Amino acid sequence: MNDPAVIDEMLQTAKTIAVVGMSEKTWRASNRIGEYLAANGYRVLPVNPALKQVLGMPSYPDLDAAQAAAKEQNASGIDLVDVFRAPQYVPAIVDDVIRLGIPYLWLQDDVMHEEAVARARAAGVKCIENDCIFREHAARADSQSGR
Repeated sequence: MNDPAVIDEMLQTAKTIAVVGMSEKTWRASNRIGEYLAANGYRVLPVNPALKQVLGMPSYPDLDAAQAAAKEQNASGIDLVDVFRAPQYVPAIVDDVIRLGIPYLWLQDDVMHEEAVARARAAGVKCIENDCIFREHAARADSQSGR
């Protein structure tokens, strides 16, 4: 179960978000959500080795390259990794998140990997799984604006 307080913390604290599996295809959720996050004040770093850029933003081949670019502009680097990949890819992503010292991991709808998430949490990474960062952010923005 995802803790609403952890979701609040992530959305309020994170400034730089790596979107792993971000697509250039405008009908894909990763594209729309990456665009939404960028439009809502987050620095978005697309991570997709098949692309050079997405929505005018440079795309990085892996989290290492994205973290290096993030640290060039902001000493703290990536705050949150938002994952749009199939569950079998999550363990390797978790390895990178732990090794790179990234504090937050968000696995989108239908992305779950109990063992990898348990390993991330044991290493001090706060995790959300099988939930949509757009839906959670938009719900909080609506409640804060009094709608």
